[in-house]
Amino acid sequence: MVRASLGVNPWSVLYEGLEHRTSLSFGTISAVLGVLVLLLWIPLKQRPTFGTVANIVVLACSSDLGLALLPQHLGLPARAGLLVGGVLLNGLSVAAYIGARFGPGPRDGLMTGASSATGRSLRLIRTLVELTVLAVGWLLGGTVGVGTVLYALAVGPLTQFFLPWFVYRRGAGAAASEGANADAGPPCRPRPTVGSEVGN
Repeated sequence: MVRASLGVNPWSVLYEGLEHRTSLSFGTISAVLGVLVLLLWIPLKQRPTFGTVANIVVLACSSDLGLALLPQHLGLPARAGLLVGGVLLNGLSVAAYIGARFGPGPRDGLMTGASSATGRSLRLIRTLVELTVLAVGWLLGGTVGVGTVLYALAVGPLTQFFLPWFVYRRGAGAAASEGANADAGPPCRPRPTVGSEVGN
């Protein structure tokens, strides 16, 4: 989505804006902000998990690797393909990440923690955070475009579509034990989770 230059998700808008203003790489900025967001977890009484740390490290490394491999200044058809592919792959990766059940990334934990602390809906908290991040990133010079709108509208439904493919379930014996009560519903039903950063 960055190489498509047609607009990126709100957090990437912020990363791009900071990349223009500092000497740090896109991936490094992602990692640094991930750690800073973790500091906001303290008053929200959130605790980092393996998935939280993995989110920071893997996202930073894969972002820089992808930008190193993908060429710049492509034609419009190639850029459109990168945009659509980026949105699809992001929805797929968020579903895989949530389905693994190793805990939220920094941005997801911030949203769920703020929702619990304030009693406000996840939808409202997520919207406020995303709009704030987008506004700051745009003011710093990040790219806002059709891709930003496409991402905002499509990543949620895509994640919901792909999630059943990746939800971790326990072994058949444990599942049968948990599902002994016919009224209990299917075992290991995925808990409602806010999507990332992308992303986070």
